Parts: sequence; structure tokens; C-alpha cells
Amino acid sequence: MFMLPDHRVRQRDHLLEIARALTEELDLEPLLGRILAVSVEMLGGQSGLIALREEDGTWRVVVSKELPAPYLAYLEQLLERISGDETSAQSELPEIQKALQEMTPMVGLGILSSVGLPLVARQKVVGVIFIFRGYLNVFSANDRALLSSFANQAAVAVQNAQLYAQVTREKQRLDALLASAADGILTLSADLKVELCNPALARMLELTPGELRGQFHEAVIRWAKTPESLTLEQAVAGGWPLTPHAYLYVEGDLDRGSGQAPLPVGITYAPVLAANGTLVNIIATVRDITRFRQAEELKTTFISIISHELKTPVALIKGYTSTLRREDAAWDRGIVQESLQVIEEEADRLSLLIENLLDATRLQAGGMALRRTDLALPVLCRRLADRFQVQTSRHRIVVDFPPDFPVILADEQRLEQVISNLISNALKYAADGEIRISGQVRPEIVIVCVMDEGPGIAPEDIPHVFDRFYRAPDMAKQTKGAGLGLYLARSIVEAHGGRIWVHAESNHGARICFSLPRQD
Repeated sequence: MFMLPDHRVRQRDHLLEIARALTEELDLEPLLGRILAVSVEMLGGQSGLIALREEDGTWRVVVSKELPAPYLAYLEQLLERISGDETSAQSELPEIQKALQEMTPMVGLGILSSVGLPLVARQKVVGVIFIFRGYLNVFSANDRALLSSFANQAAVAVQNAQLYAQVTREKQRLDALLASAADGILTLSADLKVELCNPALARMLELTPGELRGQFHEAVIRWAKTPESLTLEQAVAGGWPLTPHAYLYVEGDLDRGSGQAPLPVGITYAPVLAANGTLVNIIATVRDITRFRQAEELKTTFISIISHELKTPVALIKGYTSTLRREDAAWDRGIVQESLQVIEEEADRLSLLIENLLDATRLQAGGMALRRTDLALPVLCRRLADRFQVQTSRHRIVVDFPPDFPVILADEQRLEQVISNLISNALKYAADGEIRISGQVRPEIVIVCVMDEGPGIAPEDIPHVFDRFYRAPDMAKQTKGAGLGLYLARSIVEAHGGRIWVHAESNHGARICFSLPRQD
């Protein structure tokens, strides 16, 4: 029986040991340390090192044996000569070895000979291994072949570590993407079981990702009402998907159970197919479309309100004009004047509605331009009170401002629009009684309030009265309006740097206040 020499047996055993470690060890430095120790032992060396090239191109000594830090730092500088290909490494390493041997007398290491080989992975130099001897003996071809075996093992270890680090980074990026995504994301297996879901989807369903994992899709995505389009189960039963880009979109209301309101969602399903065309996974993106639904409802409300608000004045103007133009009747001056007054009032109403709509459009397009001047709010409020007082005999409009009320810097025309709207609302919603316009002075702001003695604002309506097109349900049929007045009032006040609110502590009637910054 043929027997291998002892050092060949030990070489084989060491290579087998390292090969096993390559499949088990993910921590690179201990593995490279073991490879270096074996290489030094098998080549009868005194010391050694393994250095790796970092992602930014610099070099770092990862493991070393019996070498001081200054020597290693000097080596890292020398290694900067090596480019990314093996040819450069083979030509530069002898020069680097020579420079290292010239330095050894200065540090007293007693190194008299050395050998270095590159670690090549995927046709790129990823590192180098050096073995040093303390005696004059040129490294033979067999020594180099032996070191090459261990260098190849080290290169494989580095390649595995780099691939593992790359996979780990990609996983971290994917986890961060899933965790930060506002849309719900669901990964399904080919048999439609949940493999993965992100926190956003778990929040939508008010469950934890662990509770969702392993469930069938139809147990997670339950529709309150059957969607108009095909569901995922129906589509898969019909042969979907036929191509890798055969996206499926389903929109409907998600039933979340536990007495919760259904959640409007739009779900996009994207297939992941294997090379042979079989279905591997389905990625579902679940988007909360509540705001889109609200926008649609707002558009419908807008059309309904504006149609109604336009219809009444147009009908009156048309009716009175047609009546006055009749040739078979002779109208006395009083009837003509009364008819013209109605036409004028309805035209003014149309003009105000159109102006409010334009203001609302300007706000959406990018804010509201203000023309600020010095403004005495008490004077403005008294003027408006006098104007509105002639329009009613059932109300008494009172203006109550302290004598030291300061002049502020504001847009007079816009604030006149705010106060006019508040007085107009008080006249509209309070059948009679006092309407009080009052002012307060604070260190940094002034406050103006308009209060009436009407039925007040219902608590459930208070959070919405400043919304665009909002009208209290119980008052919408009794009074005219497009629901833009308070929305515009809030926008004007906020453009001035103030705020507007409903005073909820009033014992009776409605009290709406707004604040404005004082002039420095």
C-alpha cells in the first residue's frame, strides 16, 4: 500500500479541515486566522499575515502572526501599488517582499526570506498572503504550490464572506424598504399563502405580521362587498398569470371585522415566475384609497352644491327678466324697481359665489397673495355692522372693542371678507336676537369674535365647519350656501399668521373667533 509522506498527510488533513470550515463558518477573521496559522506551520515559517482590499480600494491587514503594528502599517502602504488584476499582483509582490525585507533590520524581526501570493476571487485580487522565515532559504516551487492551496482556500472564504455581506446588505435594504413603505406589501406563495407582510399592512388590518404569516390570502383579504373586477382567487382559477408582467388590480372595501368600518383599498398583484414559467410568488401592494374616495365624494358634492346654488339665482333672474319683457303687460314703476332689485341681488349672489370659487381655486394653486396695510379693526367692524344692520330688522348688531385696540398690519379687503362672512352666517342661522362683534387684546395677538343667539353649532359639526364644501346636514336644506365661506375665512386668517376656531364654551348661540398677530 502506497503511503503518503507525513507532511503531505498533514497538508491533506489541513485542507479538508479548512474546506469543512468554509461550509460552516461565516465569520471571516477566525477562518483566515486558521488558514494563516496552518500556512505558517506547513511552510516552516516564523510569521505571516493576510491583508484584504476594502470596497473603497484601501488595504487592511485582517490577521497576522508575530508582526508589530508599524510593520503592518508600512505593508498596507506598499500594497497600494497593486491594482485589481492578478497580473499586477504577480509583478508587484516580489518588489513589496524586497521592501519588507529591507525594513526588517530596522525593527529587529530577524526575517530573512518571505513569500507572498495574491488571493484571487472572481478574477480579481481580493487580498494577499505573506509567509516569513527567519533563515536564509529560498521558497521552493513546492512551497509556493503548497501556499497556493491555502491561498485558494482563503480566496474562497473571502468570496463567501463578500457574498454573505452583500446578501445581508440587500436584506437590510429590503427590510428597511418594507418597514418604511406606507403601502401594505404582501408576499404570497404559489398556493396563495402569506409568506411575508410589512408593518403597514399589519396596521391596516390591526394584526401583527406573525398573526398573518401562514394564512391563506382569502382569510387575510376579505371583501366587505364583492369587487366589480376579478378577485385574485378568481383570476388564478382562470389561469392567471400567463406572463411575468400580467399585473392584476382589484379595488374594493376591505372587511376588517371586529365592528370596524371597511377600509377602501386598491390592490396590485404582480407575479414572480421561474425560468420555466411556473409561478413562484405573488407580490401584492395594498394601498389605502380613502383619500381618493373622499376626493371623488368631494367632487360629487361640489357639482351637486354648485348646480343647486347656480340654479336658484339663474332661475330668478330669468323669471323676472322674462316677466319684465312681456309686451302684453304694463308694469308700474314700483313693480319694475322691485323686480330689478331682485335681479341685482341674485346677480350679486352669483358674483359672490363665483368669486369664492375662484378664491378656493387660487388657494389650491399655491396660496393667497396679501396686500398688507395698517388696519384699524374696530373701524372696519363698525362699518360692516352698519352695512348689515340695514338688511335686517330682527337682529341688533353690536360692536364691542376696547379703546386701546391696536392697529395691525393686514389685508383690509381680505379681512373684510372674513368678518362679512361671519356676520352673514350669524344673520342666516340665528332667526333674531343680538349679534355681537367683540375684540380682545393680548401681548402678541388680537382676537376678534362674532357671536349670535341662534341654535349654535352641533358638537359633531365643529371639527368640520372649516372644511371645503361642508354644510351641517340638519341646516343644509334650510339655508343657502356652497360651504366655502368658513373655508375661505380660515385660509385668509392662516395666511395672516393667525388661526380661527369655534368657541365651544358658549352657553347659547354660535361664537366664532380668530386671532391675528400684532404689529411690532
